[in-house]
Parts: sequence; C-alpha cells; structure tokens
Amino acid sequence: AALNPWDVMLCVSGTAIACENALVVAIICYSPALRTPMFVLVGSLATADLLAGLGLILNFVFQYVIPSETVSLLTVGFLVASFAASVSSLLAITVDRYLSLYNALTYYSERTVLCIHTMLAGAWGVSLCLGLLPVLGWNCLHDRTSCSVVRPLTKSNVTLLSASFFLIFLIMLHLYIEICKIVCRHAHQIALQQHFLTASHYVTTKKGVSTLAIILGTFGASWLPFAIYCVVGDPDYPSVYTYATLLPATYNSMINPIIYAYRNQEIQRSMWVLFCGCFQAKVSFRSRSPSDV
Repeated sequence: AALNPWDVMLCVSGTAIACENALVVAIICYSPALRTPMFVLVGSLATADLLAGLGLILNFVFQYVIPSETVSLLTVGFLVASFAASVSSLLAITVDRYLSLYNALTYYSERTVLCIHTMLAGAWGVSLCLGLLPVLGWNCLHDRTSCSVVRPLTKSNVTLLSASFFLIFLIMLHLYIEICKIVCRHAHQIALQQHFLTASHYVTTKKGVSTLAIILGTFGASWLPFAIYCVVGDPDYPSVYTYATLLPATYNSMINPIIYAYRNQEIQRSMWVLFCGCFQAKVSFRSRSPSDV
C-alpha cells in the first residue's frame, strides 16, 4: 500500500517519544538515589510513554509490512494500554503532588510509599484490561456498523475510553486548583511571618500557578480534541480528522519527559554522571522536593 503521510508522522512521533523516554528510564534505573516515590511515578510515566512510542512504531511496521487483522488488534490494544497507563501515571503524579503539600509532615513515611505503589498497580492493571478489550472480542472486525473513528475499536469502546479521560481530566483539574490554593496560602503565611508582603511573594505565587497552568493546559490541549472527536465523530468522516486529532495527543508523551523529568535537577545531575562519567563539583544543584511545581 502507498505510504500515508499521516502514518509516517505518527511513526516519526513514536520514534522521538521512544528515544526521549528511554533516556529517562535509563537514568532512573542507573541512579540508586532516584528511588523516592516521586521518581517512581516519573519512571512509571516514562515507561508508559516509551511503550506508547514503540507501539506507534510497531503499528506502522505491521501496517505496511505484515498487514493482518490479528496483528492490528494486538498493536491497537498495545497502544490503548500504553496511552492509558501514561494518562493514569499523570493522575498519580498529580495525587502525589497534592499529598506532598496537604500531608507534608507525614509524606515521607511507609504509608506514602504503599499508597504510591497501590496507585501504580491499579493504574497499570486497569490500563492492561482496557488494552485487552479489543483482543478479547470488543472490536468491529466482523461488524463494520459498530466501528468508531478509530478502527478496529467499537463506538462503545472509544466512548468508554473518552469518558475515562474526561473523568481523569476533571480530577486533575480539581487537584491542581487545590494545589494552587495551598501554594498561595503557604506563600502568604511566609510573607506574613516576615510582617510584610514582599515582591518575591507575588513572584513565587505567580510562578507556581503559571507552572501548574502549563502542565494542565498542555495535557488538555493534547488529549481533549481527540477525546471529544471520538465521541462526536462518525466513522464515515474522512480519516484525516482522526489523524489530525490523534497526532497532537501523541505529542503529550513527547512533552512529558521535558515537564516531569528533564527539568528536575536531580535527574540533570544523574545525566551528567551518566554521560560524563563524573560530576563537576563547580556545578551547583538544588534538590527538588516532591511538592515543587
């Protein structure tokens, strides 16, 4: 079959995603110091995005090299599970940031570690189940009328996935609003203890709120168009609409390492050690806490 330019762009996007996130996974696995709950969550996100990138590459290869309905189901299921794990990991990171601020005194406890591992086990378990649904028969290979805008997924399948995304997005929105309130309240209390409101108080508060807005805005801008189109779209519409909304969704997995990993100074230091073999003492790093936004 003739190459579809959109498929090529998805494959290129998958390659970039896989390379970026493979580096993050390697850094976290290489550095024994990166074993805190925060980095476990970042590692989970990077692993999910790495698998999503590989899934996009495999989908392209099997679509043009080994066209098969069975292989198509496997690759689509793999992509669904990977992207679901990525979105779920983002939710887990949001919950972790909220807990690190709301329960700051008890955050570094065994209970927190157990909570993090339980969240991740649940997230990956649910994601795996969602990925298995098309393979176990929830597909439209034998009933074309039930197909959605993402073949071979059924309309009810993509509706379930979209509803799950909307729920996660609303939970993240609520938690980030609560985080903003806590950050603003803490900054205000610190300023009052100094008996006056300094300019740095407003700068710190504005920076924290802006960062949270960028995080949530990037997530929403990437996934909302595709999730909405999956609900309102019709399989008879031109496939270019599906590609045009799906491609930006993949960019979220490309941006995640920049937001959650490469900006972290502990990971930056580990990168120096990994690539240079030594750490230059003259370069100063400040360890970031889990609540840093």
